[in-house]
Amino acid sequence: MPAKTNAARSSAAVEDYLERILELINSKGYARVIDIAASLGISQASVTNMVQRLDVDGLLKYEKYRGLVLTTAGETLARNIARRHQLLTDFLQLLGVDKAVIEHDVEGMEHHISPPTLRAIEKLTAQLRRRPALLSKLTPGR
Repeated sequence: MPAKTNAARSSAAVEDYLERILELINSKGYARVIDIAASLGISQASVTNMVQRLDVDGLLKYEKYRGLVLTTAGETLARNIARRHQLLTDFLQLLGVDKAVIEHDVEGMEHHISPPTLRAIEKLTAQLRRRPALLSKLTPGR
């Protein structure tokens, strides 16, 4: 049982790194170990270890002292993670959940939600946007 928990935590960490790397590349045009460390609030050594692992896994190309780029597989995975994060954020915002709560909850939910549940939330979000009267019943006082 603990191995599964460690694997899930490891997978969540990989997703967090990929999501952050994509955000940095999109906003700055590049991502370096120092930028990732500062962004995640962790040591450069920890980031270097993970980046080397992601390189071995084929999700990015890393050259010491030069920076990194996502591979096609890494970028695809990172975009899917970012999309999942945004969909959950949009859904909770639509329901009127407080921003701080959304940030906290999405960080946990995004790593554990199944594809069928995510698709259901996506469909529900679309329906709620098309039906403001129904949405107002779910979020009184908005």
